[in-house]
Amino acid sequence: MIHNRRFHRTAFVLAGAYNLAWGAWTALDPQWFFEFAGMAPLNHPSIYACVGMVVGLYGFVYLEIARAPERAFVLGAVGLAGKVLGPIGMAQQILLGGWPWKSALLCVTNDLIWWIPFALYLRDAWPAFKREVQDGPRRASVGDSVQREG
Repeated sequence: MIHNRRFHRTAFVLAGAYNLAWGAWTALDPQWFFEFAGMAPLNHPSIYACVGMVVGLYGFVYLEIARAPERAFVLGAVGLAGKVLGPIGMAQQILLGGWPWKSALLCVTNDLIWWIPFALYLRDAWPAFKREVQDGPRRASVGDSVQREG
């Protein structure tokens, strides 16, 4: 059992639902963000629709973390890494003048609001992950399952 399990499960259910919704919306209407930010429409919207699909798939990853938070440290670390790297790329685009400041709202809702809950999860899940790495995978013993014949 990890510390603050209920909080972590709730946070990752919300993150999963958000990513699934955002991903579906973006896959179905890949121009929405560019219209919102006042940017020129994409020449190849299918590329951004693919981004929506990938973001949506992360939703399933977050729902898996919510389902079994004791065993999902690596998935949470990958999720937080994506939520840190995304804003770095966005900041570069904005600072170099490629995207308007209004586009930064995307990083607030997709990434920044999740930094604290994801980081807290990693802090609380670390002891279980460390134990698993040190002890190796749990081996099934004879008493763990009974097989019936015929």
